[in-house]
Amino acid sequence: MLPAILLMGPTAAGKSAWAVALAERFGGEIVSVDSAQIYRGMDIGTAKPDQKLRGRIAHYLIDVIDPTEAYSAATFAHDALRAIADIRSRGRVPILAGGTMLYFKALAEGLSALPTADRKLRAEIDARAAREGWPALHAELARIDPQTAARLKPTDAQRIQRALEVWHLAGSPLSALQGRRARSRDALGPTLRIALVPSDRARLHEAIARRFDTMLAAGLVDEVSGLRRRYALTPDLPSMRCVGYRQAWSYLEGEIDRAT
Repeated sequence: MLPAILLMGPTAAGKSAWAVALAERFGGEIVSVDSAQIYRGMDIGTAKPDQKLRGRIAHYLIDVIDPTEAYSAATFAHDALRAIADIRSRGRVPILAGGTMLYFKALAEGLSALPTADRKLRAEIDARAAREGWPALHAELARIDPQTAARLKPTDAQRIQRALEVWHLAGSPLSALQGRRARSRDALGPTLRIALVPSDRARLHEAIARRFDTMLAAGLVDEVSGLRRRYALTPDLPSMRCVGYRQAWSYLEGEIDRAT
């Protein structure tokens, strides 16, 4: 069985260029491990490969869902394993490249069989939070799942919401389900893991700043404005909490200026 190459590292570390080089050298196809590239229409701020490159080298798990939809690490692991099996079946090398470490962990170590996201239930939890505040919901979580509550801040809205959602859908605490991890290691098969770790953090931060300036010049704010017209978006959606999109949203709301 051909090993899957797992290429990971921080933003602006050069993962995409390395993935393309490896794909060309070893006859590979690329699986995106990026929690922002899964969203349709979010192109500039996620630095998606262009259509020309995607036509030359097959890419997977890009443009999977709309920015209003939910996508979990467990769903990623399922979709990635399916893509890996397909790539291997044609004698190609799977190259998984990205910076979403939770996705890598879900794929390599497995996750418990958690229920998928329920949009209606999440809306109900959000409505309660608006009335009572997230600390109150955190206190409720502490009563039903003290282990999970102990590792979450009372203001960690996204994780409190998920823990309560799991409790209502599965009837079991999130911590109990996570204790019964469903391993995907065997399905993943052999791997070659490569971590890009820049030695100069200052230069990395400069590269990230240049990258963001380039995205602004390419029309990131206009992209977010168009997404707001096309979809029923809110700033608390995971898609709009992505780096770059969160700042563009705040700019459009008049909360910050370009200098900020």
